[in-house]
Amino acid sequence: MRTNESAENYLETILILSKIKPVVRGVDIAAETGYKKSSVSVAMKHLREGGHIEVSPEGFITLTKEGLEIAEMIYERHNLISRWLIELGVDPVIATEDACRVEHVISKETFAALKRYIAENKN
Repeated sequence: MRTNESAENYLETILILSKIKPVVRGVDIAAETGYKKSSVSVAMKHLREGGHIEVSPEGFITLTKEGLEIAEMIYERHNLISRWLIELGVDPVIATEDACRVEHVISKETFAALKRYIAENKN
């Protein structure tokens, strides 16, 4: 299940969009990310070839089981880390930006420890 940061960001974006839209298309991803449609198209080709997404004949994009697992992992990391940083007093914009970077490089072990620590130390 090896992916790079860019692929993880796309998968996370597809997950988020799928929660608020009935269908996800490349144009939706481009609008959400600010990337050109051609760049999104190339990325979707790579994700499809990697078995992370499926694209219907109508152009609707859905996550495969493997793609969904990666997207949910990144999304959970992003939410937990950004909320934690905000609770520590970091400006929400900076916390979100930092979480976007950290979510891709933090190890499973460190994230699990952080998650445990936050759960044990809730007020």
